[in-house]
Amino acid sequence: MYFERFDPAKGQMLQVLDQDGRVAEDLRPDLTDQRIRELYERLSVMRLADQTALSLQREGRMGTYAPFYGQEAAQASAAFLGPSDWLVPSYRETGALFMRGLPLALLYRYWMGDERGMLFPEGTRVLPVEIVVGAQPLHAVGLSWGMMLQGDPGAAVAYFGDGASSQGDVHEAMNFAGVFRTPTVFVCQNNQFAISLPRSGQTAAANIALRAAGYGFPGILVDGNDLLAVAGAMTEALAAARAGSGPRLIEMLTYRFGPHTTSDDPTKYRTASDVEAHKPFDPLLRLRRYLGGRGLWSEQEERLILARARAEVEEAVRAAEAMPPAPPSDIFDYTCRTAPPSLERQKDELDAFLKGEAGRGAAEAGGRASRPGSGKPSAGRG
Repeated sequence: MYFERFDPAKGQMLQVLDQDGRVAEDLRPDLTDQRIRELYERLSVMRLADQTALSLQREGRMGTYAPFYGQEAAQASAAFLGPSDWLVPSYRETGALFMRGLPLALLYRYWMGDERGMLFPEGTRVLPVEIVVGAQPLHAVGLSWGMMLQGDPGAAVAYFGDGASSQGDVHEAMNFAGVFRTPTVFVCQNNQFAISLPRSGQTAAANIALRAAGYGFPGILVDGNDLLAVAGAMTEALAAARAGSGPRLIEMLTYRFGPHTTSDDPTKYRTASDVEAHKPFDPLLRLRRYLGGRGLWSEQEERLILARARAEVEEAVRAAEAMPPAPPSDIFDYTCRTAPPSLERQKDELDAFLKGEAGRGAAEAGGRASRPGSGKPSAGRG
């Protein structure tokens, strides 16, 4: 019903929950208040986990990180994927991966520079994070096409940003999906900046959602800070894709409160007043107002929610930092189900090199030890 009622070519945007927490009941998705309360609690953990990651990077305990502060409702769209669906993320989907059920400690470990953070539990239908901007929609289309050919009942969901929407890979992916009617859902989180470039500097189109028509499938513009709108559009798009109706494009209009990554300084391209103007549309604030109006939230309960969230995040940090370092040969172990001879050969070469280095290191240490009082090896001195 959502895709039919809201035409992006007319500038229409799906919004169910306004900034004061009031609901348009005729648009309300099939979500109970209890489920909304549970989702709010998970979004609270998600936000604290994101803020903690930013702090860890500043302390030198984590590498470059891409925060999603302000985009929690859009990231929560992953909560509506079914067990047969695949999530295909970019580098900003830490929140979506968390909502998909991946352990927070693993996600932290990935951002600490350990590829084992992308070694997901068996049966998890999630592809590793894609760093190359705009590449992952192609992967999602190929994956969903294969699922379609094999009779797999699921869909593949590709996440990307408004900046990535200007990449040729994204257009190729949507064109292919439209021609072959693959079960693909394209989710564009339009946080209004491609690093420092505003959306208006990327495209003359009124919005990104209307591009879907050019590829022969429906698109919809959604208030991406409205969890109920996100849930309704996502659920409908997934159902259509699984039923064989082809792909869908959802543009989730949101706002990035923080930097593009921890290497970015957003004050160079926007003012503090610009950011403050978007604070009333904060997705968690809107949910609190909604739940409060239903008697399902209070300041006292908020303190309990945050205390539980803090304990969960702190335990994830401890677990991530307690993981022993991975051996260098790990780089060969998780790319292919069965390693081809070329990779096996390279792995053997690395092992031999490391053993040789270890042997030389031991010999040099022994040489130094043979000269009491000297910090230099004895070789060459007779």
